Amino acid sequence: MYKDLRARGFEILDFPCNQFAGQAPGSDDEIHEFCTMKFGTEFPQFAKIDVNGETADPLFAFLATEKPFEGFGKGLKNAALNKFAAMNNKQYGDKTYIGWNFTKFLIDREGKVVARFEPTVDMNEVRAAVEAAL
Repeated sequence: MYKDLRARGFEILDFPCNQFAGQAPGSDDEIHEFCTMKFGTEFPQFAKIDVNGETADPLFAFLATEKPFEGFGKGLKNAALNKFAAMNNKQYGDKTYIGWNFTKFLIDREGKVVARFEPTVDMNEVRAAVEAAL
């Protein structure tokens, strides 16, 4: 999607985080190398941050306040992720802004938070929303 839409003004900003069952334990350079080699990522990747708890980056506290978590959806896979995420995120209490890794926020050209997509949302739905915003 990035390769197809970046010429129209679409940008992805990637913020790695290790707060989801330790999925990003490496250094910033190791994470970048992994993403580049395994997925061919070309979009900007920032230093690893926290998105939940007392040390949450203010950007993610803002984004999640604008578009709060509403669940992972229906179905067996989503129910399993909801249970696992709830156990993982217990430690963050009322400062659990992001339910699980790969949550996406769509921001329009004026800086308004238009949509939030949990990792269980089909990427075709994400793409349709991005194209509509462009």
